[in-house]
Amino acid sequence: MHILTGSTSSLLSSKSKSFVFIPLSIVAFGSTVIVEGGDKEGSWVHAWTVTDGIITQVREYFNTSVTVTRFGTPEGTVPPGPPQSISSPPAVITANCQSIWESKLCDNKSVPGLVLAL
Repeated sequence: MHILTGSTSSLLSSKSKSFVFIPLSIVAFGSTVIVEGGDKEGSWVHAWTVTDGIITQVREYFNTSVTVTRFGTPEGTVPPGPPQSISSPPAVITANCQSIWESKLCDNKSVPGLVLAL
């Protein structure tokens, strides 16, 4: 915790040099698993990328409000007009942005907020 926050919290006693992460909620969106937990010291959100049953990437957010958003084109949408060549201007595609999960433990409005796009 000290490395993450610079805090010298009493949570880390001289006997114990570890911080215990106890998940309060776990939800999966394809290969991304969102794990949220916290206590009186603060809240945290982990975003794990799981490939073939192995965690291959971990992103950690401490005392931050996190919103997970599915970002992309609507299902079955094809860009308008004929296929574009390298010299043609890019086609305009309307993006679909849908909020699918939000932190529940970080109610304090003074913490930073971020959007994790899947």
